[in-house]
This record gives sequence, structure tokens and C-alpha cells, in this order.
Amino acid sequence: MHRLVFAAVLGAAAVAQAQPSSPPAGKPGKPAASPPARLPAVDDALGLDGVPGTPKLDWLYDVPSPGDAAGKVVIHWFCAPRIAACTDDLARVIALRDAGRVYLVAYINGSKAEARKLDPIRESEGVGRGTVAFGRGATKLMKDLGVTGPASIIVGVDGKVVRVTTSGAPGDLDARDAAVKDAVSWIHEYVTITDGPGEVQLGEKFELAITIRLASWLRYSTRTPMEFDLTAPSDLKCNATRLRGEQIKVDGRRLSATVTCSGPRGSYEARGELRFGYDAPGGGTGMGAQSYSWKFEIKP
Repeated sequence: MHRLVFAAVLGAAAVAQAQPSSPPAGKPGKPAASPPARLPAVDDALGLDGVPGTPKLDWLYDVPSPGDAAGKVVIHWFCAPRIAACTDDLARVIALRDAGRVYLVAYINGSKAEARKLDPIRESEGVGRGTVAFGRGATKLMKDLGVTGPASIIVGVDGKVVRVTTSGAPGDLDARDAAVKDAVSWIHEYVTITDGPGEVQLGEKFELAITIRLASWLRYSTRTPMEFDLTAPSDLKCNATRLRGEQIKVDGRRLSATVTCSGPRGSYEARGELRFGYDAPGGGTGMGAQSYSWKFEIKP
């Protein structure tokens, strides 16, 4: 009997030694270290806060602003002092900033004073156009990414990486600048869609419509009237020639103005104009106005 008890105790001790030790009750375990940052690939999603694993950063200005960056191409730019190619590329990056629709997040591997020398924001000159990180966090980030500078990650307005450049060779920088300009050229506050017939059978009713699809970073303004006006021949009979307020349908970012018409046989041209406003995250309000002419024939 004693031998059985002794064997059971030894077995329990062996199991206890095999189990991983747990932290004392009430004391959380040490969190697992996050993996080091890595360069993204083209078409990867990348937020304004940078690549996953980015350490805590010190900033010359405010932290990156989603409101200021909305509707812009974002350039994450990495550089360091005492690298001639970085000084040369600084002028290029400032030119991209000044061209508009670009937001810069710069990471400088150096002290605050060194970061000021490579600062593409230039204090009040670039208010709302970006910010600059420096110090230990920026140094660690660039080490993890394996870049010295100049290096760039270009992100389109859809939040996806357009291009990654890790070379300061003039040809590579030319290609990067071209990619930025191309991405900027595709930025539109809204897209217009029209609908209407080419031919209509006599006695049938038909619709004339203009639809606006607003960009993802904008909202339709409640402070600006929505108005639609139709100019059409007098023998066309339409349920409305003016639409205002709730007569114009808004569904999320889609705005639609539609009228229903009919008429006698003949060839016709009608013209519609839609006016609206939209609000940007930074607080500004824009005005939109779209017109379209429908040409159609009513046949017996």
C-alpha cells in the first residue's frame, strides 16, 4: 500500500514539473513581443499609422492627422542625416508636397536638430500637409525595415500601397515621383453616372436621371441646398422639372435626381443640372455641379 502511495506522489510530481509555470494569481503574464516591422508589398493595405510593428515615435509636429490626409496620396518617407541622396531627395519631396493632394509622413533617423534639417514640412509652410518623426523610434523602425534612405512607401487614397522605393538612384526616384503624380491624377471628389433612353416607344414613360457617387472621405453637406433643374421641350410631359430637398434621393454616398417623362413622337433633347455640396474631414465645404444632355427619339 505504501509503495502505491509513493508511486502516485512521484507521478504527480513528474506531471507538475512537465506543466509550464503560470504567473501568480492577480499578476498578468509578460505580453509577447510584437514582430519587427517589415516593408509592405504593392497592394497591401497600409494605414496612416504606418507599418505593423512601428515603435512609439517622437514627432516634430502633431501625430499624423486622418482629417488632413483624407483624399490625398500619402508618402511615408525615410531618410537620415549625412546621406547626400537624402538631401537631394528632400527637394523632390517638397516639390511633390507643393503640387497638392499629397500628405507626408517623414521618418528621420537622427536627433530633433538633425530632423529639422531634413524636414519636408518646413513648419508653417506645410501646415496640414504632413508631419515628421525622429529619435530612437524612427531609428529602430528604419533598422527593422532595413532602409537607410532615401526610401518611400506610396499609399493611394484607397489605403493600398502603390509603390515601395528603397533606392536613391535618380531613375528610381523619377519612377517614384511619376507613381505619385499618377495616383494623384486619379483622385476625384465624385463620379457622375447618367441614365436615359436612346429610343422610346410611343405611349411609354421613361426616366432621365443623374447620379453622383461621392468619394469615400467626403459627406454630403446639409448646409448646402440640393437642387435639380430640367430644361425640356414643352410637348414633353414630366412629373417634375425642379427637384429640391427630399425630392433628391440620398443613399449613403449616392445622390440621385430622377424625373419621369412621356411625349408624342419625335426627336428630343433635354438638359438637366444637379447642384450639391459636400463636407471634407478637415472642415471645408465643396460645391458640386453636374449637367447632362439626353438625346432620344420617341417612335410609334
